[in-house]
Amino acid sequence: MNRNNSHSMVVSALLCAIGILIPIISPLKITLEPASFTLASHVAIFIAMFISPATAIFVAAGTTAGFFLAGFPLVIVLRAGMHLVFASAGAIYLKKYPDTLKSFKSSQVFSLAIALIHGISEVLIVMPFYFGNGMATAYYTKGFVVSVLLLVGVGTVIHSMVDFYLAQAIWKPVTRAIKMPFDVSVKYNA
Repeated sequence: MNRNNSHSMVVSALLCAIGILIPIISPLKITLEPASFTLASHVAIFIAMFISPATAIFVAAGTTAGFFLAGFPLVIVLRAGMHLVFASAGAIYLKKYPDTLKSFKSSQVFSLAIALIHGISEVLIVMPFYFGNGMATAYYTKGFVVSVLLLVGVGTVIHSMVDFYLAQAIWKPVTRAIKMPFDVSVKYNA
Protein backbone atom coordinates (compact mmCIF):
# COMPACT_ATOMS: atom_id res chain seq x y z
CA MET A 1 0.00 0.00 0.00
CA ASN A 2 1.44 3.35 -0.97
CA ARG A 3 1.54 6.46 1.20
CA ASN A 4 -1.39 8.18 -0.60
CA ASN A 5 -3.64 5.15 -0.08
CA SER A 6 -2.70 5.08 3.61
CA HIS A 7 -3.53 8.78 4.03
CA SER A 8 -6.79 8.34 2.14
CA MET A 9 -7.80 5.41 4.36
CA VAL A 10 -6.97 7.33 7.54
CA VAL A 11 -8.98 10.37 6.41
CA SER A 12 -11.90 8.10 5.47
CA ALA A 13 -11.77 6.33 8.84
CA LEU A 14 -11.66 9.64 10.73
CA LEU A 15 -14.63 10.99 8.77
CA CYS A 16 -16.47 7.73 9.45
CA ALA A 17 -15.85 8.08 13.19
CA ILE A 18 -17.01 11.71 13.14
CA GLY A 19 -20.10 10.71 11.13
CA ILE A 20 -21.01 8.10 13.76
CA LEU A 21 -20.23 10.22 16.83
CA ILE A 22 -22.05 13.44 15.90
CA PRO A 23 -25.57 11.91 15.89
CA ILE A 24 -24.82 9.99 19.10
CA ILE A 25 -23.28 12.72 21.28
CA SER A 26 -24.25 16.06 19.76
CA PRO A 27 -26.49 18.26 21.92
CA LEU A 28 -27.48 20.28 18.82
CA LYS A 29 -30.73 18.50 18.01
CA ILE A 30 -33.95 19.97 16.70
CA THR A 31 -36.93 17.85 17.66
CA LEU A 32 -40.18 18.17 15.76
CA GLU A 33 -42.08 15.15 17.00
CA PRO A 34 -41.93 12.50 15.77
CA ALA A 35 -38.73 13.44 13.92
CA SER A 36 -35.45 14.88 15.15
CA PHE A 37 -32.60 16.47 13.24
CA THR A 38 -29.03 16.61 14.56
CA LEU A 39 -27.13 19.63 13.29
CA ALA A 40 -23.95 18.66 11.39
CA SER A 41 -24.79 14.95 11.29
CA HIS A 42 -24.11 14.83 7.52
CA VAL A 43 -21.00 17.02 7.50
CA ALA A 44 -18.54 14.09 7.47
CA ILE A 45 -20.35 12.50 4.52
CA PHE A 46 -20.34 15.77 2.57
CA ILE A 47 -16.64 16.30 3.23
CA ALA A 48 -16.01 12.73 2.06
CA MET A 49 -18.03 13.56 -1.05
CA PHE A 50 -15.75 16.54 -1.71
CA ILE A 51 -12.70 14.24 -1.53
CA SER A 52 -13.66 11.37 -3.87
CA PRO A 53 -16.38 8.85 -4.77
CA ALA A 54 -14.49 6.05 -2.99
CA THR A 55 -14.18 8.11 0.20
CA ALA A 56 -17.87 9.08 0.05
CA ILE A 57 -18.97 5.47 -0.39
CA PHE A 58 -16.68 4.25 2.40
CA VAL A 59 -17.85 6.92 4.86
CA ALA A 60 -21.56 6.44 4.03
CA ALA A 61 -21.24 2.65 4.39
CA GLY A 62 -19.15 2.99 7.55
CA THR A 63 -21.56 5.36 9.25
CA THR A 64 -24.45 3.05 8.36
CA ALA A 65 -22.60 0.10 9.91
CA GLY A 66 -21.82 2.26 12.94
CA PHE A 67 -25.49 3.13 13.42
CA PHE A 68 -26.36 -0.57 13.19
CA LEU A 69 -23.69 -1.55 15.74
CA ALA A 70 -24.78 1.31 18.04
CA GLY A 71 -28.23 -0.27 18.20
CA PHE A 72 -30.23 2.37 16.35
CA PRO A 73 -33.69 1.26 15.15
CA LEU A 74 -33.73 -0.46 11.75
CA VAL A 75 -35.53 2.43 10.04
CA ILE A 76 -32.75 4.82 11.17
CA VAL A 77 -30.04 2.41 9.98
CA LEU A 78 -31.74 2.08 6.58
CA ARG A 79 -32.16 5.85 6.31
CA ALA A 80 -28.43 6.16 6.98
CA GLY A 81 -27.87 3.52 4.30
CA MET A 82 -29.61 5.76 1.80
CA HIS A 83 -26.75 8.21 2.25
CA LEU A 84 -24.86 5.91 -0.11
CA VAL A 85 -27.20 7.10 -2.88
CA PHE A 86 -26.73 10.87 -2.56
CA ALA A 87 -23.09 10.68 -1.44
CA SER A 88 -21.96 8.52 -4.34
CA ALA A 89 -24.02 10.48 -6.89
CA GLY A 90 -22.72 13.78 -5.56
CA ALA A 91 -19.11 12.63 -5.39
CA ILE A 92 -19.20 11.29 -8.95
CA TYR A 93 -20.68 14.58 -10.16
CA LEU A 94 -18.05 16.62 -8.28
CA LYS A 95 -15.25 14.48 -9.69
CA LYS A 96 -16.55 15.18 -13.19
CA TYR A 97 -17.30 18.88 -12.50
CA PRO A 98 -14.88 19.96 -9.73
CA ASP A 99 -15.62 23.69 -10.21
CA THR A 100 -19.24 23.22 -9.09
CA LEU A 101 -18.56 24.52 -5.59
CA LYS A 102 -16.50 27.54 -6.63
CA SER A 103 -19.51 29.82 -7.16
CA PHE A 104 -22.28 30.40 -4.63
CA LYS A 105 -25.04 29.88 -7.21
CA SER A 106 -23.77 26.58 -8.62
CA SER A 107 -23.00 25.22 -5.15
CA GLN A 108 -26.53 26.04 -3.95
CA VAL A 109 -28.10 24.39 -7.01
CA PHE A 110 -25.89 21.34 -6.40
CA SER A 111 -26.81 21.35 -2.69
CA LEU A 112 -30.53 21.46 -3.53
CA ALA A 113 -30.20 18.62 -6.07
CA ILE A 114 -28.32 16.44 -3.57
CA ALA A 115 -30.81 17.36 -0.82
CA LEU A 116 -33.75 16.35 -3.03
CA ILE A 117 -32.13 12.97 -3.75
CA HIS A 118 -31.45 12.64 -0.02
CA GLY A 119 -35.01 13.54 1.02
CA ILE A 120 -36.76 11.39 -1.59
CA SER A 121 -34.61 8.36 -0.79
CA GLU A 122 -35.33 8.68 2.93
CA VAL A 123 -39.08 9.02 2.32
CA LEU A 124 -38.96 5.87 0.18
CA ILE A 125 -37.24 4.00 3.03
CA VAL A 126 -39.69 5.22 5.68
CA MET A 127 -42.87 4.51 3.67
CA PRO A 128 -42.86 0.68 4.05
CA PHE A 129 -42.31 1.05 7.80
CA TYR A 130 -45.12 3.61 8.04
CA PHE A 131 -47.62 1.54 6.05
CA GLY A 132 -46.47 -1.65 7.76
CA ASN A 133 -47.25 -0.15 11.18
CA GLY A 134 -43.57 -0.26 12.07
CA MET A 135 -43.22 3.32 13.28
CA ALA A 136 -43.72 5.01 16.64
CA THR A 137 -47.27 6.05 17.52
CA ALA A 138 -46.40 9.74 17.07
CA TYR A 139 -45.96 9.17 13.32
CA TYR A 140 -49.54 7.92 13.01
CA THR A 141 -50.95 10.68 15.23
CA LYS A 142 -49.61 13.35 12.85
CA GLY A 143 -50.56 11.40 9.72
CA PHE A 144 -48.64 10.41 6.59
CA VAL A 145 -48.43 13.86 4.98
CA VAL A 146 -47.03 15.61 8.06
CA SER A 147 -44.93 12.77 9.50
CA VAL A 148 -43.45 11.27 6.36
CA LEU A 149 -43.71 13.80 3.53
CA LEU A 150 -43.14 17.00 5.51
CA LEU A 151 -40.98 15.97 8.47
CA VAL A 152 -38.94 13.23 6.81
CA GLY A 153 -39.03 14.52 3.22
CA VAL A 154 -38.95 18.31 3.42
CA GLY A 155 -37.19 18.21 6.80
CA THR A 156 -34.39 16.11 5.32
CA VAL A 157 -34.03 18.48 2.35
CA ILE A 158 -33.63 21.49 4.68
CA HIS A 159 -31.36 19.60 7.10
CA SER A 160 -29.23 18.34 4.21
CA MET A 161 -28.77 21.84 2.79
CA VAL A 162 -27.79 23.27 6.19
CA ASP A 163 -25.25 20.48 6.75
CA PHE A 164 -23.92 20.93 3.20
CA TYR A 165 -23.31 24.61 3.92
CA LEU A 166 -21.52 23.72 7.17
CA ALA A 167 -19.38 21.14 5.34
CA GLN A 168 -18.39 23.74 2.76
CA ALA A 169 -17.59 26.24 5.50
CA ILE A 170 -15.24 23.68 7.07
CA TRP A 171 -13.77 22.28 3.85
CA LYS A 172 -12.88 25.56 2.19
CA PRO A 173 -10.34 26.77 4.79
CA VAL A 174 -8.99 23.23 5.27
CA THR A 175 -8.06 22.96 1.59
CA ARG A 176 -6.38 26.36 1.73
CA ALA A 177 -4.41 25.62 4.89
CA ILE A 178 -3.38 22.01 4.34
CA LYS A 179 -1.95 20.29 1.29
CA MET A 180 -3.86 17.06 0.94
CA PRO A 181 -1.49 14.10 0.56
CA PHE A 182 -3.81 12.58 -2.04
CA ASP A 183 -5.89 13.80 -4.96
CA VAL A 184 -9.22 15.38 -4.06
CA SER A 185 -12.12 16.27 -6.31
CA VAL A 186 -12.90 19.70 -4.87
CA LYS A 187 -10.02 22.10 -4.28
CA TYR A 188 -10.25 25.75 -3.29
CA ASN A 189 -6.54 26.49 -3.25
CA ALA A 190 -5.96 25.82 -6.94
